[in-house]
Amino acid sequence: MNKIHFAKSFLSVSLLAVVLTGCGGESEVTTPPISLTLLHINDHHSRLDEESTTLQLPNAAGATKSVTLPMGGFARVAAAMSEESAKSTNVIKLHAGDALTGDLYFTQSEGEADAIAMNTVCFDAMSFGNHEFDTGDTGLSKFIGFLNKDPKKCQTPLLSSNVSTSTTSPIAGKFLPYTTVTRDGQKIGIVGVTISQKTKNASRPDVTTMFSDEVISTQSAIDTLTSQGVNKIIVMSHVGYEFDVTKLATKLRGVDVVVGGDSHTLLGPDSMKSFGLSPEGSYPTKLTNAGGQPVCVVQAWQYSYVVGKLKVEFDSKGNVSACQGAPMVLVGDTFKEGSTVSNASDAAAYKKALTDSGVFRLTTPLTETVTALKPFSDAKVALGSVLVGKSSENLCLRRVPGIGAKSDVTRSSLGDICNKDAGVVARGGDIQQLVAQAFLLQGQTFGGADIALQNAGGVRIDIASGDITVGKVYTLLPFKNVLVRIPMTGQQVKDTVEDGIDSMLGNNGGTGSGAYPYTAGLRFDVDITKVKGSRASNLEIQSNGQWVSFDLSKTYKVITNDFTAGGGDNYLTLKGIDKSLKENTFLDYADSFLQYVKKNPALSKPATSTFSTKSYRE
Repeated sequence: MNKIHFAKSFLSVSLLAVVLTGCGGESEVTTPPISLTLLHINDHHSRLDEESTTLQLPNAAGATKSVTLPMGGFARVAAAMSEESAKSTNVIKLHAGDALTGDLYFTQSEGEADAIAMNTVCFDAMSFGNHEFDTGDTGLSKFIGFLNKDPKKCQTPLLSSNVSTSTTSPIAGKFLPYTTVTRDGQKIGIVGVTISQKTKNASRPDVTTMFSDEVISTQSAIDTLTSQGVNKIIVMSHVGYEFDVTKLATKLRGVDVVVGGDSHTLLGPDSMKSFGLSPEGSYPTKLTNAGGQPVCVVQAWQYSYVVGKLKVEFDSKGNVSACQGAPMVLVGDTFKEGSTVSNASDAAAYKKALTDSGVFRLTTPLTETVTALKPFSDAKVALGSVLVGKSSENLCLRRVPGIGAKSDVTRSSLGDICNKDAGVVARGGDIQQLVAQAFLLQGQTFGGADIALQNAGGVRIDIASGDITVGKVYTLLPFKNVLVRIPMTGQQVKDTVEDGIDSMLGNNGGTGSGAYPYTAGLRFDVDITKVKGSRASNLEIQSNGQWVSFDLSKTYKVITNDFTAGGGDNYLTLKGIDKSLKENTFLDYADSFLQYVKKNPALSKPATSTFSTKSYRE
């Protein structure tokens, strides 16, 4: 690994031909043309294990099949980084933030597992993401300590040009606004920037830790580097793709490449759609910076699924003359159609389709990473049996109140104990209601929330009286969902409740009982004999511990899972809300309930007054 040069002092330019231009007093530095290869990830969110995905692939007969195969895992990230580095020139390895929060690996190790995995890559730099601040400056300091524990091995600079701290902050002196790396004898500047308002409002930085304007701070860092003779600048941004293309890439002078994160954006060719993926733009996205020079924007999706590979050619003035690359989606080569293992001829056809795509990379996990993570993966398995709380009562599963055909009474493992429980019949599932309340608390803790919404079918089991383990929590909420915050008018909230009821009834493409709405902080009467728009009535919202009339004209912060936020279960009102208004908190929904249980280890049925369904007429 090339030595990292921290940008603390002026760089020597004695070997460079420096010509002062007459425009703005900027320096134009002449250097030999150079080609760089950027390998980058972002937003892996402690998701270190491989997962599975289902793609549309042609079999040996040419028929398109839904095929399940392994995807991601940090050991594949490390393998791809190592193998691509070996066959590329002037490699720079970057992490654009949000290494932390989102899986039991973080819950159990507070970032140590992530740091150990990352050190099998040895990144040249990492920018702060907002979730690096989820456990305050103290938690971030601990992660930095894990990451740079051994000075003889990897030392990854942590960067953010718009973060400042008090001198007493645990992270004071442990990060920089920018750094430089040397390739072929030339300095390349790397500037970090962190999303400001979201980090302040939805994470937990110390009150003395400040976040300044992203564009102004980044430009200041670029200007400092260019004044030192550095004419190739990479901005490592954790502010989201839209901000990258509308504010950073086009508004900044001197920027050549933006390596982004935060928005979990998949970039790539439209051909990815035929496999079942949905790229949101080109990789790279080619724009023009404020100085009229080319700038290339990239991002590498999420969750250890992708390593981005960007080759950038610079001319003698340090301007981009060409950039090209691809998101390498990391997959394995074991294939199933449903539960059936693919035969040899079909497997060969699937491998060929993936290889020919130019975007999928068949990758064997790096043994070094697997070995390094084994103590943590073993501990993660063991964590599943860890006791986190107890319930003094049966917390019954019931998707829909009542006793009619729509009530779906066959799902409770406790049978008539729950199915004939008067409270369950009147108001619905205890456990669904408790999950909604847990999400409201998590939303209030991280950025604020007035109302939580959970679809009934997203909650999968009863919690019988007795012990509650971590494993039981993840069986209760088994999906890979995260919480999304949306500003909504009262009318939109009511329409959303009506959508859930209508979908439960199977109308207009409705999905059935799993769509029934459970809310926290909001309650209502339900009459399914009425027409849509009139089924939910007498809405009330909780304010300062009191239930008051719901205001249809007021704007509320609603927290829900990303499935319903995207219109799943036929939540059409949510689907129609502009995507830019939907803030992905990246808080894992199962972990959110786990944190609730840890704070409330003695669980019981929710108070009658807190149930979202006050009454139910069928």
